Amino acid sequence: MADLTSNFCGIKSPNPFWLASAPPTDKEYNVRRAFEAGWGGVVWKTLGAEGPPVVNVNGPRYGAIWGADRRLLGLNNIELITDRPLQVNLDEMTRVKKDYPDRAVIASVMVPCEEKDWKEIIPRIADTGADGFELNFGCPHGMAERGMGSAVGQVPEYIEMVTRWCKEATDLPVIVKLTPNITNILFPAEAAARGGADAVSLINTINSITGVNLDSFSPEPMIDGKGTHGGYCGPAVKPIAMNMVAEIARNGATRELPISGIGGITTWRDAAEFMALGAGNVQVCTAVMTYGFKIVEEMISGLSQYMDEKGFTSIDDLVGRAVPNVTDWQFLNLNHVTKAVISQDDCIKCGRCYAACEDTSHQAIAMSPDRTFTVKDDECVACNLCVNVCPVEGCITMKTLTPGELDERTGKVVEADYANWTTHPNNPSASAAE
Repeated sequence: MADLTSNFCGIKSPNPFWLASAPPTDKEYNVRRAFEAGWGGVVWKTLGAEGPPVVNVNGPRYGAIWGADRRLLGLNNIELITDRPLQVNLDEMTRVKKDYPDRAVIASVMVPCEEKDWKEIIPRIADTGADGFELNFGCPHGMAERGMGSAVGQVPEYIEMVTRWCKEATDLPVIVKLTPNITNILFPAEAAARGGADAVSLINTINSITGVNLDSFSPEPMIDGKGTHGGYCGPAVKPIAMNMVAEIARNGATRELPISGIGGITTWRDAAEFMALGAGNVQVCTAVMTYGFKIVEEMISGLSQYMDEKGFTSIDDLVGRAVPNVTDWQFLNLNHVTKAVISQDDCIKCGRCYAACEDTSHQAIAMSPDRTFTVKDDECVACNLCVNVCPVEGCITMKTLTPGELDERTGKVVEADYANWTTHPNNPSASAAE
């Protein structure tokens, strides 16, 4: 069987599935149950400095976006970092690490942007036996208004400075958690690398308001008639997270930086996709808050079976495998031609493909009087919209035309699918690519 053992920037765990810093990792009770369920590691809910206590709201902390079947697609939270005393957390971390020496225990940390504060707390946490640190530069609500969290993560100079302070204070691995609330994820990632970070993790939550109560006219969740923006997470953010992971993995200044992937991971397939795009491991939160700790069993068995089927012996065989195929639009092969094909055996004659194509696309689907739907090859531009709106999986597929076939839409013969499109004369960007 494939070996799922993970060695992420020197931090070893029996599998690449970690719990992200969040309510599921807020206390010893939770973490012990998570480890018993099979999780390879946890990032302890963010610790803060001793001083004025963190006070969370005593009311709803989550807003949600659901699919038509009431499946949770996105979660918006307004909860702050841990409101439990620092020493209580440290004592619990010490006991947990002692009892589960083979599991990764990472301390998420957020303190004011002062050198003395970081250099005081880092050694105290290290004494617990923790395996490393995750610097929380991502939280977009509550703490950001106090000059922490994403307020730091949005300023590359601060990221570099604080990362360097922490590297001076410990020999343990330092992971920098990045905020997605920024125009270009490469700026903070490169700053973390310059500061000496051992790895980055991303994404943290996205600034959001998920809904408005149309009776009280307050954002949800509502606290005594008022609401605020929060951090958005869950399956809905997965595409955003994967793009940012891929950008870091294929960027020259950061491609050697280990990445811990976060954002909407619910199944083993989600995890495998993140890893193929360059993530060395993954962190999970919303899925656990929806389905419980035991979902890791499916993740472990599913990833193991997939790797066996592919002939992969370790997760290193998977990590980054898709990165060479991530490119810029200008380098896509314009000689590649596909057409939509509708399976009449599978079609339920709902007409959604026809309506979508006729009203919003290229009028490439014909409807007969008996509601038989067929593709007009001479109009089809292979946009794939019909595939995406069809309620029957596999009913509409895309057929690739082979070199030498006639493309009825253009009246031209399909050229060979050139291996190096970047230098092909038909490529408008060929000269720039060279």
